[in-house]
Amino acid sequence: MPIKDVFLPLIGQPRSSTLATIEKCVAVAADLGARITGLALEDDAFARPKVVFPDDPEAAEFSAAREADDMQQLLDTFSTATSRAGIRAQSRSGRVPADQIAQTLAEHARFSDLTMVPVKPHDSRTENIVDTLLFESGRPLLLCPEQHVEALRPEFENVVIAWDHSARAARAVGDALPILQAAAVVRVITVADDKDEAVTQSGTSLVHHLREHGVYASFETVKGGGSSIGKVLGSFAQSHAVDAIVMGAYHHSRLNEIVWGGVTKTIIGQPPCWVMMSH
Repeated sequence: MPIKDVFLPLIGQPRSSTLATIEKCVAVAADLGARITGLALEDDAFARPKVVFPDDPEAAEFSAAREADDMQQLLDTFSTATSRAGIRAQSRSGRVPADQIAQTLAEHARFSDLTMVPVKPHDSRTENIVDTLLFESGRPLLLCPEQHVEALRPEFENVVIAWDHSARAARAVGDALPILQAAAVVRVITVADDKDEAVTQSGTSLVHHLREHGVYASFETVKGGGSSIGKVLGSFAQSHAVDAIVMGAYHHSRLNEIVWGGVTKTIIGQPPCWVMMSH
């Protein structure tokens, strides 16, 4: 199914990297030929650090006005970018309690084909939003790393599938088919120190399946060498100028990854490039 309806949460402070990320996400939607919906949510949890005295109504009013101004800057950037790209777009805004932001975004994401999420490195609020979207929206996510935004390209010509033979990885491949079909180079990689017959057969089977959809991919194993899979994927993406990684999320339980770490938590904490995730 083609990606025709994209959702973009507009949250956080209007830093230059955040505004640049919004523009880059709009460019991706334009390249996909999709409509894009931006939702800006205003909340104290995402406001700048400030000192407000309980008995000072003027200070409280000033803080609220500043939050509204931050949200308006995000909306203005979104509007300008969509107008420049010439794509169909709509924007919405609202105000919800801090503990309801992630769930509210997940509920809106259910009415889209893909949700794009700007990601700040190792930011707990962002990670909570990503986790909730993965488990509650039922839709794939496309993570956009703010720290690499200047180097990101809106066209995904060089794509890697992180393949671990799991149901989640298979779902991610299905969700990403429109992106894979448009790519010039698709690599299926499995991180494994020992290339046994089962690993080779699994990767080869996926390559054959993709060929039926017009995707001519290659398969290879990449040695971990004692590093975590997340770090190996990041190094591979950097050394091969990868535009996007396609992967399943949380092969192990979410609690297990939170406690012990895992590939999903590593990638969410610091995506090396565009990352499309499904659960």
